[in-house]
Amino acid sequence: MPSSSPLITWSLNLLKLYLFIQFILKAFNIRLHAINDYGLVIHEFDPWFNYRATEYLDEWGLSKFFHWFDYMSWYPLGRPVGTTIYPGLQITSVAIKNVLEGYAPEGWAMSLNDVCCYVPAWFGAIASILTGILTLEVTKSHTSAVFATGIMGVVPAHLMRSIGGGYDNESIALTAMMMTFLCWVVSLRSTAMAVPFGIATGFAYIYMVAAWGGYVFVLNMVGVHAAALIGLGRFSTKLHISYSLFYLIGTYGAIQIPVVGWTPLKSLEQLGPCAVFLGMQVIAAGEYWIKAKQIEKGERWQLRFKAYGAAGALLLLVVACLPGGYFGPLSSRIRGLFVQHTRTGNPLVDSVAEHQPASPAAYYQYLNILCNFAPIGFLMVLSNLNDQSGFLILYAMVTYFFSAKMVRLIILTGPIAAILGGYFLGYMADWSFDQLFGGADGGEKGEGEKEKVSKEGSEAPSTPADKKKKAKQAASARKPKKADSGMMPSEVTEMIQLATTKYKSVEGQFMRKIAAVGFFFMLMTYGREFVGYCDKMAVALSNPSIMFKAQLRNGQTIIIDDYREAYWWLRDNTPEDSRVMAWWDYGYQITGIANRTTVADGNTWNHEHIALLGRCLTSPEKEAHRVARHLADYVLIWAGGGGDDLAKSPHMARIANSVYRDVCPGDPTCRQFGFTDKYGTPTPMMEASLLYKLHGHNQKQGVTVDPNRFREVFTSKYGKVRIFKVLGVSEESKSWVADPSNRDCDVEGGWFCRGVYPPALETVLSKKKDFAQLEDFNAKRDEADAEAYQKAYMENMRDPKKATAEAAKVAKVAKAAKMETNAIASEEKKLSMAELEEMRDQLADHWEDNEVTTRMWELINAGEMEEIAEWIGEHPQVAYVRSSDGRGPMFWAFEAKNEAVVKLLMSVGVKINDKDKNGKTPRDM
Repeated sequence: MPSSSPLITWSLNLLKLYLFIQFILKAFNIRLHAINDYGLVIHEFDPWFNYRATEYLDEWGLSKFFHWFDYMSWYPLGRPVGTTIYPGLQITSVAIKNVLEGYAPEGWAMSLNDVCCYVPAWFGAIASILTGILTLEVTKSHTSAVFATGIMGVVPAHLMRSIGGGYDNESIALTAMMMTFLCWVVSLRSTAMAVPFGIATGFAYIYMVAAWGGYVFVLNMVGVHAAALIGLGRFSTKLHISYSLFYLIGTYGAIQIPVVGWTPLKSLEQLGPCAVFLGMQVIAAGEYWIKAKQIEKGERWQLRFKAYGAAGALLLLVVACLPGGYFGPLSSRIRGLFVQHTRTGNPLVDSVAEHQPASPAAYYQYLNILCNFAPIGFLMVLSNLNDQSGFLILYAMVTYFFSAKMVRLIILTGPIAAILGGYFLGYMADWSFDQLFGGADGGEKGEGEKEKVSKEGSEAPSTPADKKKKAKQAASARKPKKADSGMMPSEVTEMIQLATTKYKSVEGQFMRKIAAVGFFFMLMTYGREFVGYCDKMAVALSNPSIMFKAQLRNGQTIIIDDYREAYWWLRDNTPEDSRVMAWWDYGYQITGIANRTTVADGNTWNHEHIALLGRCLTSPEKEAHRVARHLADYVLIWAGGGGDDLAKSPHMARIANSVYRDVCPGDPTCRQFGFTDKYGTPTPMMEASLLYKLHGHNQKQGVTVDPNRFREVFTSKYGKVRIFKVLGVSEESKSWVADPSNRDCDVEGGWFCRGVYPPALETVLSKKKDFAQLEDFNAKRDEADAEAYQKAYMENMRDPKKATAEAAKVAKVAKAAKMETNAIASEEKKLSMAELEEMRDQLADHWEDNEVTTRMWELINAGEMEEIAEWIGEHPQVAYVRSSDGRGPMFWAFEAKNEAVVKLLMSVGVKINDKDKNGKTPRDM
């Protein structure tokens, strides 16, 4: 602090307080662009599920919320929401709504929707405050704390997940994370602080666990810091107390959250902090024993080695006694942080853009000038290393490493970049103020003054031991330095003395004042540019994917609201029990806005189910319909270019092929499913697919969907969304799934009852091979097949051109083999007319309603000529079946006026003069 007048000091503190308040207001207001432009609207995909879950919690309460099995998602399986959701966001929002309704002044009450829209902005400001306090705790500089608060409030790395309306887990998770880190660092200030703030760290961590799956990072960050302190020989009572309280309270609380359960004690990515906790207890016990027994120095390490060895052996024994499969492997997302992104071996993980590695441009986009300031702050912290500041060093290194692997994790760099950048700017601001207002010496104190301040500001020795220690330190200080003894070259010594003299000279003081003015000028210039950049980024990040602004050719700005219009159409024009098939990205919005059942959504908990969805969309139209008619009433696609479904289609095929290997035989990356040139010429496989036909129906030349299988019912104003009705829906399968008695319950009468696929899908489901990554040592699978698949997948990712050429060869061979097989099968299945007549006579008197008659009636009414012909070719007897009223396929063909089916049936000997129970013939239809 400068040796300036009390008035200047008071004015400076008042300025800091004013800036601190302004920075908090800025942190809140910069997050309101979306609300100001689009209104109080929930954005993106995941936020819609979060909002729907919040509504459920608000209506039904916490107990039913944790026992909520949602049959409107992941049809027909359903999803146990209560045990698969991080509930912190929902609990927080409902609590805020209830507090405003019950205790706030009149007029302050808000609807649940409005609360959810404002939560990201509120918690963005709170996270900024906590970042500033953490900076103060480590640097002891109020100026640095103010700068860190301001930076955290506007830096895009923080804005990216805390824009108003972006109701996502991360919007409160950063606040929970900074609260945990702050309490942890404060707990290391002294032994007296270890107990209260160790407890506080545990409870803050519990809130973090409830808020976001990123709690694993927070747990390991604290664990790594504690381990590093032990490794550096800085084990202490305060560290032992603080970490033990944090781990015991935090882990106990985490286990109570259903989505987490016992994973803190079973998952590999969470066992490291557990090992630190156990190791710390062994160390503490050993040190206590050494002190209690007053063991000599020479014997201490022998005792330690024995104690550590015994503890290690006991731990191995316990692990060996645990049942097989107790420990879980690294999750695919965690594994992706340690290997090149495109080689995780899991096409579902690889399909998510947020899992791509970060580029240097991405860092500058989300951190801007902090890319230059933060490294300087890092070096400054490194030069003042202690228990508390060491945490920032590790935080910076760990977040940089992991964010470089996955761009989504750049969000974690926001707080540490703000702290380090704020530390640098705060230090420079204080130094510059010293030069300008610190007195004649420019804030530099002479040795005598420093000694005086040191004596006045230090506590008097309270014990003889303290006096003896300080006397020893003073005597040591009077001894010649190593540099004085010739350890440092005399030339270097002279240069240092000369620089010091120049620095303290009149000319040096003048130059320092100029440098100080220059710094403040730079601060104003770059600060204005930085805030302006952050404002532009805030506007860009405030464009919700569900609606966005665009310009017409005449320059008029419009709002594209196609997506909500499509969901509203579903809500208003379809039966409430309608099922909508769409790629998993849109599931949350369909259930949240349209209030309709979806086949899959962004939870992505079931790889095999998403693979079935991918198979359906990427298969030829006829084959796709055979699956879709049992799962959906409508198919919705995004067809607006850019990030539409055609752009995502390679991932759909790869995910499907990872489970159903016949989708792209011998081609794990499905290179034959795509386009051959930049003009969008489809490959044969793409051209035949259901997705391509729905996308280009009546919009691309020669592309139409079979009107007997799918019918277009809605296309949005700007063509961004198209909806098709599935024809020939199997009501039998739909009723079967809706029947509660067909569900698989964990206990009779319990709430946890999984849905089951309808029997009609058994044929296609029999072709699947459950996906399991190689690192999952608990999975039961064909090791050779799994290794061969992932090896081919990774090789194809490394060399796309070679993969495309190989895929073309495989496709050609497979096509020839299929033609030959079909030809042989056709010859083998040919029956003589006499044999057909004999078969017909045998079935003539068997009149009954069954699955075969129902299926044949559905196919004839849907005009499924190819499927009927294929069925009769494989099983000729189905042509002669008769329902309980005596009518059969020929009756239904005449009734549907389908001449093609009539001719087909006649070719296999079905008569047109057969009579039903009322004496009518097919001609009478």
